[in-house]
Amino acid sequence: MKISVIIPAYNEEKNLGATLDAVLASDYPDFEVIVVDNGSTDKTREVALKKGVKVVREERKGTMWACEAGRKIAKGEIIVRLDADCLPEKDWLSKGAKYFDDPKVVCASGPYDYFDASKSFRYFSFAFMKYIYVPINIFLSFFHIGGITLGGNTFIRSSALESIGGFNTAITFYGDDTDVPKRLSKKGKIIFTSKLVSKTSARRFQNEGIMKIGAKYIYNFFKTLLMSRS
Repeated sequence: MKISVIIPAYNEEKNLGATLDAVLASDYPDFEVIVVDNGSTDKTREVALKKGVKVVREERKGTMWACEAGRKIAKGEIIVRLDADCLPEKDWLSKGAKYFDDPKVVCASGPYDYFDASKSFRYFSFAFMKYIYVPINIFLSFFHIGGITLGGNTFIRSSALESIGGFNTAITFYGDDTDVPKRLSKKGKIIFTSKLVSKTSARRFQNEGIMKIGAKYIYNFFKTLLMSRS
């Protein structure tokens, strides 16, 4: 199946080049990369164009506006969300695609490895995602009430995403990785597995603090799970 990797980017000229180098080195045989310039004022667009990937500009601010703009021009049967500060391994796409051999699977995700964080943070955050997120996802998916995904490490069957109306552009940032699996859970199986890992930056935790960012994610997870509608 063809894969479309969508990378929303706002003023990411410092990080985007390394991310594109990493994903373009993938061993997967059939994929495209779409960078969505979300109204950047730096050289994000130029960096992407130099790497030879597709570039589309979306002036309406918000991660979901950017992802939806990318989805609308994507050719792949699998839509992959990747953040502009991620460094995926070359077999990342191949690993993710294998889950879609099962026609019941509509979405697959896995943990982050915060490559620029301390060893203790990397260890405990990965353990938390492995031993807490995995069982929570099994429960939510089994009862078709939701699932766990991480925005920059998410594989979605494009036909299923189309059937739920695409990405929810009413969400600007927090809550998108809860809203998408909540709606998709009515269409099929959601997988969250520790075997599907994406390296990403811990810069948000470093800039705003672990407790503050953690609280935002927890609050928006329950808010979106309880209040969003199919």
